[in-house]
Amino acid sequence: MKGKPQRTDRSLVNVVPIQLDASFFFERAVRSLDRNHYDKALKYFSKAAEYEPGNPVNHCNVAGILSEMGDYARSNEILNHVLTEVDPSMMECYFYMANNYANMEQFEAAEEAIVTYLEEDEQGQFLDEAEEMLDLLFFELGRKAPVRRIKAREGIAEHDYARSLLEAGKFAQAAEMLESITNDQPDFTAARNNLALAYYYMGRFAKAKDTIFELLAMEPGNLHGLCNLAIFYQNEGNKEQVEALIKQLQTLVPFEQEHVFKLGTTMGILGEHEAAYAHFRRLLKNKETASDPSLVHYAAVAACNTKRYKEAERLWGMVQALDPESEVPKFYISRLSARKEDQDFGTVSYHYHLPFEEQFRLWEKYGASIPEDIKNDPLIRSSFFWALHHGDDTSKAQVISALRHIGDYEVYQALTDFLEQPGETTELKELALSVLREIGEPEMLLKEKSQNCTLRSADSSSAGEELSILDKQDTENAGSSQYEQLNDKQQAVLNKVLEKMNQQPDILRKGVQYLWADYLKQVAPELPSISLIEGWSAALEYLTVKSAGKEVTYKEVAGHYGISASTVSRYAKQIDLVCNSTHLLKPVFGSLSEKL
Repeated sequence: MKGKPQRTDRSLVNVVPIQLDASFFFERAVRSLDRNHYDKALKYFSKAAEYEPGNPVNHCNVAGILSEMGDYARSNEILNHVLTEVDPSMMECYFYMANNYANMEQFEAAEEAIVTYLEEDEQGQFLDEAEEMLDLLFFELGRKAPVRRIKAREGIAEHDYARSLLEAGKFAQAAEMLESITNDQPDFTAARNNLALAYYYMGRFAKAKDTIFELLAMEPGNLHGLCNLAIFYQNEGNKEQVEALIKQLQTLVPFEQEHVFKLGTTMGILGEHEAAYAHFRRLLKNKETASDPSLVHYAAVAACNTKRYKEAERLWGMVQALDPESEVPKFYISRLSARKEDQDFGTVSYHYHLPFEEQFRLWEKYGASIPEDIKNDPLIRSSFFWALHHGDDTSKAQVISALRHIGDYEVYQALTDFLEQPGETTELKELALSVLREIGEPEMLLKEKSQNCTLRSADSSSAGEELSILDKQDTENAGSSQYEQLNDKQQAVLNKVLEKMNQQPDILRKGVQYLWADYLKQVAPELPSISLIEGWSAALEYLTVKSAGKEVTYKEVAGHYGISASTVSRYAKQIDLVCNSTHLLKPVFGSLSEKL
């Protein structure tokens, strides 16, 4: 038969079918964005939204492209559709809408949207930008926006302090604070995520996973929660759940740098090195993030794990230039240099520290004189705590011996927890018990950072007597650049609070002195300018009384000093952010707090 030849089954053997789904169009959209082809990106994001109409991220991506193209009205139509039809909990849509209204010079509508965002969004992802917009709207409208509360700021000072503890490797203390925050504010998802991480770093995987389940029950699309859950599943060897979460994470194309970083590190840890490399490459295009040595290290790891060895060596060279004191880039550059041409390098861990075995070699080299920055490195701590729960007996013995050189509250908690584990050998438990006896009691460990503060009597009747905030060694080493005594205003704060508390038990008055000394020592040499003595004094009374376990309110304390409750709250949060008064004063009050 003449004409067009008929296709045979044989001609289809090498044809790879294209799966047209949301992730396919996501990838095309992102490629178009990288090339600044907004019209194509819009088309592909729109197709992704057609394939997954119930996914609010798809619609928000379309709205974002429209806003970039200057079609603010249509962008807001889509954002409103998300809020009314797809996911009413996507509070960030109000922030996007406020920006669109402001660009259209519809300032009253922008004000309404931004107030809704601030009052209803608990994450505070765009909190700084939203507050900047309030300044703009104040200038344009000539009035303050009627913001009754900022939901994301509820508990934010406490959460920031807990997060700083987490970043410093103080996992047990961070967990205690985060447990308190999530009990008081169950819908504070950021705190719940960090609580799960605290449990994870301590090796308490079951509790970490339960915490993430609670979070995802409240907010199923939480990126940090999904990433953390995937890593938790990987640790317990649940391949089926890991693969399901990888498929879900592969469809996400976050715009926020923090989210891109989280997704990149997660995909790398899960073994999806090509995806991790693509995310880190995106971040390296930004000058600000490209100067972060840990990010460049992660990009080098991803390059190495995808066998881009020359690129990995170049990136570790950048890390060495950015962080010349670190042993990490030197170690990997030397290993790459020693590698034979066809030799496989093996998989590198996505952590900015040396491999576990190398860490122990360094610790053996330092002995008891380990530098403080190495002792306090949270990544090293977390790897040690992980090995304590999940390593072999040899690794556990090495870790227990190494932890005696740190000997702080976190180590006490970790080893106490280890003694309660039923499957550990008698030899290991005896070694752990020996280290516990050596490092001392937990109350002393919590107290250690402030135990050298010398308090001289600062009774209200003796205004001339002063309180020293430096111990003898500090005084010898600090010279004239440090503050050895309270200045007049700092002394006036102490005198005022002791005068107001003259009917209170002596232990509370001692607690006030202890707290004020610790605060001034922690912030030195940048000591605060004191314009409102009553505010600082009231804050000291409030924090001390509350730390002793007594019921007290900002309003009640404010009445003693003739100031507003909000003023007491502001100063109290400033002090507590530095000192964490509950933990600081616990060894001062001890069991006596119940008798007050």
